[in-house]
Amino acid sequence: MTSVKKPPVEPAQAEAIAAVPLRHPWRWIGAAIVLLLAGLFVYGAATNGNYHWDTYRAYLFDRRISTAAWNTLQLTFWAMVIGVTLGVVLAVMRLSPNPVLRSAAWMYLWIFRGTPVYVQLVFWGLFTSLYPHLAFGIPFVHQFAHLNIQTLNAAFFFASLGLGLNEAAYMAEIVRAGITSVPEGQTEAATALGMSWSLTMRRIVLPQAMRVIIPPTGNEVISMLKTTSLVVAVPYTLDLYTTQREIAGVLYRPVPLLLVASTWYLAITSILMIGQHYLERYFARGSSRHLTARQLRELAKAQAQAQGGAGAR
Repeated sequence: MTSVKKPPVEPAQAEAIAAVPLRHPWRWIGAAIVLLLAGLFVYGAATNGNYHWDTYRAYLFDRRISTAAWNTLQLTFWAMVIGVTLGVVLAVMRLSPNPVLRSAAWMYLWIFRGTPVYVQLVFWGLFTSLYPHLAFGIPFVHQFAHLNIQTLNAAFFFASLGLGLNEAAYMAEIVRAGITSVPEGQTEAATALGMSWSLTMRRIVLPQAMRVIIPPTGNEVISMLKTTSLVVAVPYTLDLYTTQREIAGVLYRPVPLLLVASTWYLAITSILMIGQHYLERYFARGSSRHLTARQLRELAKAQAQAQGGAGAR
């Protein structure tokens, strides 16, 4: 019995689908309303003489303002250096199996996170009244040197110290969260390879934890820049906010000087945000399946070289 071979059935010609993109009329209406309100606000502010835009232009790049902005940047830098360094130490203490170290770190966080930063800055401003003299030497045996703190102009130092010690309490939790986000298997594998604890933290744990640590740390830097406006409690009067307030007190025009200070704060914050973006992208390498433009270019170059080598054979 011979089998009859049936002719292949040709698939039906698929009709072209007339795809209609989904329309969002209310989205465009909402955007138009927002742009209209923003334009009305800008026009109203530009034509309102009470803003005193002439004073704003006159003092935007005033030497006193630019110097005060530089002082504010220095305050931010040194406060964050103190905060990050001490925060890492406190985070390690919090993760330590030693109950004394854990308790000391918890007590530090409890005090500095539980009291307002303005109150802490006032305390540091009164430090010279509490301890007018410092003695260096062996306790109860011999003193090598004495230092009269009241004769020193240490307002900048105490302002940076007060902000840094307060920031350390928050950085400790950020670092601790980053370290604990790394799977324990990473540490176990490093220990199995014979790596020491310090080498494991430096080469295995911290590089992976930085992906979690960098974003909130960038926010803390920006927040610290604005918190420097409270250092008048020390008192330190050469920061940006206090300088513009003193100039406004002489001119009796607080609004344009506040706009000047806000412009400088926004400019510095924008630069810091750009730096944070590139740091996040640097430490996020390998954590996403999406390739960056540079990685795609390198991949295309490698494929072209491989095809060229195969063609030469």
